[in-house]
Amino acid sequence: MRLTRYTDYALRTLIYLGLREPEQCSIAEIARAYGISENHLVKVVHQLGRLGLVHTLRGRGGGIRLGRPPAEIVIGAVVRETEEDLALVECFSGGACAITAPCRLKRVLGEALAAFLAVLDRTTLADLLGAEAGPEMALLLGIPTLPAA
Repeated sequence: MRLTRYTDYALRTLIYLGLREPEQCSIAEIARAYGISENHLVKVVHQLGRLGLVHTLRGRGGGIRLGRPPAEIVIGAVVRETEEDLALVECFSGGACAITAPCRLKRVLGEALAAFLAVLDRTTLADLLGAEAGPEMALLLGIPTLPAA
């Protein structure tokens, strides 16, 4: 399974905002830190805002910040909301297949997808920002110091 760039950018945005919490950031700042498209990131942030995962403030002095504490942002939920289709093979979505009736592949892949999502469902943004990883990620992203909690 491979996640889309859209989901990747959503997760990266949440990580960046989590490292900067409670400060506001700009889309341009996040795009620059990761070397990604600002235009694409605008769409991602818009959806994250609609989902309540980020708060956006328009205008002068505006920006974005997390909409919930990192411990309340479940990675599995983010992936489900940002991925258009989690069907690993055609038969997941009703596609035609000559061996559908006796085929065990659909069941096995279904179990694999469920296991993948189960791991993500027990992982929060706070887990990704853990004490060991947070400072190193902040440094790599050009965030000089972690804000005081």
